[in-house]
Amino acid sequence: MAMMGPTAASPDAYVAALTGWQLALVEQLRRDVLAAAALEERIKWTNLVYVSNGPLCLIRAEAERVLFGFWRGKRLRGIEPRLKPGGKFELANIVLREGDAVGTGTVAALITEAVRLNTELGDPTKPG
Repeated sequence: MAMMGPTAASPDAYVAALTGWQLALVEQLRRDVLAAAALEERIKWTNLVYVSNGPLCLIRAEAERVLFGFWRGKRLRGIEPRLKPGGKFELANIVLREGDAVGTGTVAALITEAVRLNTELGDPTKPG
């Protein structure tokens, strides 16, 4: 597996390229994200990216970890304090290693608030 996630033509192919704990974790995150809101799912920047009025969140499997990131993640730290700011925009990521998890209720709360923010504030990658 490449450091930036498997190269894949579709979200299903991305998940199919994973094994072990990363497969189980990405499947759970993906299921919870898609259950929380009507989102578009795509491959972008070798990540699973979820879109609602602009990019909302990403899931990226790497060699030793899985990242669960949000474009407006800095605003979501009250829901999930493991979100660590970094990168452009208001991006923040949760770094997950073998044995780590994000509960279904937490995923739902993060997605619900991220959708609300993108609806209210617009695409986080566009100048406001």
